[in-house]
Amino acid sequence: MKQLLLGNAAVARGAYEAGVCFVSSYPGTPSTEITEYIATYPAEEVYCEWAPNEKVAAEAAIGAAIGGGRAMSCCKHVGLNVMADPVFTDSYIGVNGGAVFCVADDPGMHSSQNEQDSRHYARAAKIPMLEPADSADCLNFTKLAFDLSEKFDTPVFVRLSTRVSHSQSLVEIGERENHPVKPYEKNIAKNVMMPAMAKGRHVIVEERTLALSDWAETATVNKIEDNGSKIGVITAGIAYEYAKEALGDKVNYFKLGMVWPLPAKKLADFAASCDKVYVIEELDPFIENECKALGIKVEGKELFTLLGEYTPTMIAKKILGTDAPASVAAEEVIPNRPPVLCPGCPHRGTFYVLKKLGLTVSGDIGCYTLGAVAPLASVDTTICMGASISAAHGMAKVQGAEFNKKLVSVIGDSTFMHSGITGLSDIVYNKGANTVIILDNSITGMTGHQENPTTGRTIRGEATRQVDLIALCRALGIEHISVCDPFDLKAFEKAVKEETERDDVSVIIAQRPCALLKSVKYDGLCEITDQCRKCKLCMKLGCPAISVDNAGTVHIDATQCNGCGLCIGVCPFGAIKKAGTKEDKNHG
Repeated sequence: MKQLLLGNAAVARGAYEAGVCFVSSYPGTPSTEITEYIATYPAEEVYCEWAPNEKVAAEAAIGAAIGGGRAMSCCKHVGLNVMADPVFTDSYIGVNGGAVFCVADDPGMHSSQNEQDSRHYARAAKIPMLEPADSADCLNFTKLAFDLSEKFDTPVFVRLSTRVSHSQSLVEIGERENHPVKPYEKNIAKNVMMPAMAKGRHVIVEERTLALSDWAETATVNKIEDNGSKIGVITAGIAYEYAKEALGDKVNYFKLGMVWPLPAKKLADFAASCDKVYVIEELDPFIENECKALGIKVEGKELFTLLGEYTPTMIAKKILGTDAPASVAAEEVIPNRPPVLCPGCPHRGTFYVLKKLGLTVSGDIGCYTLGAVAPLASVDTTICMGASISAAHGMAKVQGAEFNKKLVSVIGDSTFMHSGITGLSDIVYNKGANTVIILDNSITGMTGHQENPTTGRTIRGEATRQVDLIALCRALGIEHISVCDPFDLKAFEKAVKEETERDDVSVIIAQRPCALLKSVKYDGLCEITDQCRKCKLCMKLGCPAISVDNAGTVHIDATQCNGCGLCIGVCPFGAIKKAGTKEDKNHG
C-alpha cells in the first residue's frame, strides 16, 4: 500500500517497520515530528519518550541497544552537539540491538542559530551515515540503518535536512518486522570504555570502517543513473532532487545514499566515464573534499555557495548556463513581516518590563528569543540551550557587582530542564549574585507544544510526576525565589527590581501559560476607545494585533486579538477596554 508521507513520518514508519522498541529524543525543528509520529504507534510495541535533553536521550537509546532492543534517538543538528559525547563513545562500544541516530540539519537556518553540517560528525565519530532524498528513502534508509547497525556492530546516522523532513512524497508501507529483544550478556571488554578496553575497540572501529567502505561499493543505495552524457553529477539528499529538477537527463548522476564512508572505487569509475564532474551539495564541501582526497577531479564550491539552501534555478544556471525565468513582481512594495511573539504570548509582559528597566538580558533558545526583535528589543545575547545562565555568570564576574544589578538571564521551563540547571548550580557554587528568570509557560512552545518534565504529562499524554521548579531551585541552594505573573506588570516590575538589587543569586518564575494552549481562554477582545490620546505606548508591546495608521490612529485587529488584556494594563489613559468575543465581531 502506498501513502503520501512527510519525510519525518516516513522515518518513523521505517523505524516502526524495522522493529524499533525504544525511542528517546528531545524536540528540535526540523526533527521533532519523527518522535511525535513514533508516539502514534502502539505503546505495547514501541516505548517512546521525550528526554530532558539530547545527551540523556542518546544515552538512554544506547542503553536500550546494549540491552538488546532496537533503539533510536532523534535531534536537530545543534542537538547532535549535545549528544556528541555518548555518541562518539558508542562508536567504540557498538551495539547489541541496532542503534540509529537521526539528525536533521537546517540549511538556511529556518529555525536555528547556526548552519552546521552534521556529516562531519560521521567522519569524526567513524559512524556510517545514510542520507535520504525523499520520503521513500526516509522509510527504506531507516530500515536499512537498523540492519547495518547490527551487521557491522555500529550505531548508524540517518541525516535529513529541513526540506526532506518537511516535504511529502509517496512511500510503500510494509508490515512491522519481528525483532525480539536480544539477551543481555555481560561483556566488560566491549561495553566498559576505560583506556585499556578502548584501545582494543579502536582497532575494531578501524577494521569496521574498511568493511563499511567495501559494502558501500556494491550497496544499492549508492546508485548511478547513466543518461549517456559526458557530464557527471555527484550528489545526495535534497540536492539530488534539486539537481534532477534542474538538469533532467542532460547529465549522469551518482546518487549517494551513504555519505560516509564513500565508495571510492565506484566514484572513481564514474568520474572516469565523464569529461567533467560536478559535486552538488548544500553547506560544506564534504563530498567534494572526500572526492579530491581520493584523487577524483571534481568541481563544486568554486561554483556553488557555502551558504543556505540551493534551488533548481541556481543549479541550472551554474551547470547549463540557463537564466532563471522572468519573475513576476507585485505592483506595490510589500513590507517584510519579521517573526514576532504571538498575540497573548506571556513572554511579552516579561520583555516589556525588562526593556522599560533598561536591563541587559542574557537570552536563550526558545520562542522568547523573539524578545530581541523590535520594538521589545530586550535580548542582548543568544548562544545555545542553557547559555543564558552560564553566560550571564561570566559577564557578571568580569563586569562587576554594579553591572550585575542591571543584568538578568531569561530561560524557558523546558530549556531550564534541558541545560539550565547546571548553569544555575555554577552560580550558586561560585558565589554569584545573578538574577535568573524562568519563563514557565507550561509547555515546550517553540517546537510545537511538546511535554517536558515540568508539565506533568508524557509524550503520550499520560499523567506523570511534575518537576517542582521552586523545590528544585531551593535544592540548588537558592534562597530567594519568587513566582510572578508577567501580565501583572506592576508586581512583575517590583519583583525584578528587588531581585536584581540583591547581593545574592535569585530566581523569578514568570508563570503564565502559552496563549496557544487549548486550555487558555480569555473573555472578550480588546478595543481602542475614544479616550485614546495617540501616545502609542501600546505599540511598544509589539503585539501583532495592534497597529497604527498614517493618521496616527491606533487599531486593534479583532481577528488577531485573543483578549489577553496586556495592552489594557499598559495604557495610562484607560483607552483600551474589553469588548465582545471574536464570534460577536464576526457576526456583528
